[in-house]
Amino acid sequence: MTDQATFLKDTEACQRYGVARSTWWRWLAEGVIPSPVKIGPRATRWRLSDLEAWEAQRGEAMS
Repeated sequence: MTDQATFLKDTEACQRYGVARSTWWRWLAEGVIPSPVKIGPRATRWRLSDLEAWEAQRGEAMS
């Protein structure tokens, strides 16, 4: 059995976190969110596993 990574577009990630695309890209520039993966010349995606780890880390920091 292979372990397929799930990738999210910026718009999908924005919907997940309830933020605008401009906020998402600002967060990237500020180092708030994990770095994306380039999967093609015009395609940037975020690994769902990286975002889930980021969520968990944020949850621990807020407790």
